[in-house]
Amino acid sequence: MKKEDIQQIAVIGAGQMGHQIAMLCALGGYETTIQDIHESALEKAKATLHSIMDKWVKKSKLTEEAKKAAFGRMTFTTSLEQAAGQADFIIEAVVEKLDVKRELFAKLDMLSKPHAILASNSSTIVNSLIADATSRQDRVVNMHFFFPPLVMDCVEVVMSEQTSRETAELTMNVCETINRTAVLLNKEISGFIANRILGALQREAVFLYEEGYASFEDIDIICRKALNHPIGPFELMDLSGIDVGYFVMQQRFAESGDPADKPFACIEQKVRQGELGRKTGKGWYEYKKSGSGLVSSDRHKRG
Repeated sequence: MKKEDIQQIAVIGAGQMGHQIAMLCALGGYETTIQDIHESALEKAKATLHSIMDKWVKKSKLTEEAKKAAFGRMTFTTSLEQAAGQADFIIEAVVEKLDVKRELFAKLDMLSKPHAILASNSSTIVNSLIADATSRQDRVVNMHFFFPPLVMDCVEVVMSEQTSRETAELTMNVCETINRTAVLLNKEISGFIANRILGALQREAVFLYEEGYASFEDIDIICRKALNHPIGPFELMDLSGIDVGYFVMQQRFAESGDPADKPFACIEQKVRQGELGRKTGKGWYEYKKSGSGLVSSDRHKRG
């Protein structure tokens, strides 16, 4: 398959990653279908994307014509058969749980065209743990976008031993077409590059908090003021979703068996209480709505 043969892309999952990945694909000129089992998730995705694109138009980042053209290339559906059956390239963006992904990839393998590439947006699960649920292991690849995809200009493309060079190159080509910088990892490692580095920082930050060396607010302040990070590790957990990080830690621990990879007690407690960050209005910080979106209502003023 050549890059010109990729005309239609399907994104499976309309959550905080999937709907923005789908918009990138539509803006890049691909006929794009976004699928979710919940109609409400699709309606929310559509409304959110219209809001974001309207702001882009107001800021002259996008013309009104380009916005209308992109939405004209988008289809929203609850039918997995419709989404997968038409696509040349499929991007999975569902919950970060291995059993869920394996079940989905097995269905996609049966429903999609024989030449279709199946890409996982997983932030930590290597594709070889998923690919053997399909009959096309050479056409399975990791395509890890960063949150939020419409802002973050990086994609980790990860090959397993089974992933073909053609599949990797076509995935890199898709990234280029949707105006994202792709970095190729020639072999797998759990968590890839960015999340392994970020995870080390977050583990140390949570350790320091749990051991009582400083409050989580002050740890964030130190990272912003002393290390010049745009946001602190606890703020970042709230932004990306505390449950997402929790599932990543669970998966890492399941793979390694290393107690150091086990989720921290305070993270587990947050998940049990449903305090998942910005998306629930409370995580490490509490959030309230303002005219420009959600803002923290308890972040240190001096920070």
